[in-house]
Amino acid sequence: MTKPTLFENITEVSEDVRNFFISKLEEIQAEKGYKLETAGEVSKYLYYIAEGSARSFYIRENRDITVSFSLEGEFVTAMHSFITRSPSYETIETLEKSLLYRISYNDLQECFKKFPDLERVYRMILEKYYIALEEQMIFSKFKSARERYLELMEKKPKIIQRASVGHIASFLDMTIETLSRVRAKI
Repeated sequence: MTKPTLFENITEVSEDVRNFFISKLEEIQAEKGYKLETAGEVSKYLYYIAEGSARSFYIRENRDITVSFSLEGEFVTAMHSFITRSPSYETIETLEKSLLYRISYNDLQECFKKFPDLERVYRMILEKYYIALEEQMIFSKFKSARERYLELMEKKPKIIQRASVGHIASFLDMTIETLSRVRAKI
């Protein structure tokens, strides 16, 4: 089993810490459309995407609304549910065949107890998550449709290639027709 390079940019943890954490990971080979987390259920795992991509969405008034996209090298979970141990508002599914590693909530807590240094790493992951969430909120509220699409092209160009037009339009908070008009003018 190929182990992910989760700590390649984090030098503050020892080899023992890395090895213990990695020993708790479970490898998942998922086909397109595989549900990592399901709305209404408590999120049990924190996932690391080694290969592939995923999207987070919820259903409102029979509309599928994409909240976020995650790519290789990123962590994904229904964060509110994972932290609070309450049912999730969102569903997370793979956009393509993907290789993921997951750690259960309980195993993660065990890692923190045994190696408190890991809490700092986890905090860094949460900070990245929070920044992305805040940027998305600003992104959707204050930018034009064209600006939102251009920013997606700049920050996550792989999404343009991997996600469906409907998922991209939903994420950008526009109709497929508006997205088509924006694309035609670029």
